[in-house]
Amino acid sequence: MSEPKSIRVDVELAGQKMAFMTSFENEGKLKIAVGAVNDQIAQITSGPNKSIERAALMTAVSLAAQIQDLKEQVQVSHEPGVPSTTMQELSNKLDAIEQQVDIALDCLSLPGSPRSIVP
Repeated sequence: MSEPKSIRVDVELAGQKMAFMTSFENEGKLKIAVGAVNDQIAQITSGPNKSIERAALMTAVSLAAQIQDLKEQVQVSHEPGVPSTTMQELSNKLDAIEQQVDIALDCLSLPGSPRSIVP
């Protein structure tokens, strides 16, 4: 019997129960990512700003900035002996992640929110 191509992973993100579909191999990565996002949102909302929507946007922008930093490091730190095809693959993966963040920002809306939080 073959394994399912994707599995449902239930998580709590910013106090909201959510379900994601992912491959079995990526379940751990998804949970780590959710943990990182939850940590950043908790840090932001522990101060005077209590808005989950604002914290989610600030977290998304922070993660996008981190991706940009990684892209710049990949372009600058081309190690001798690392094939250019490997560097190109890394750059392409970073571009894909950045596009996913952009898409998420374009359509992000939290449960109970009367409007999209991105104008």
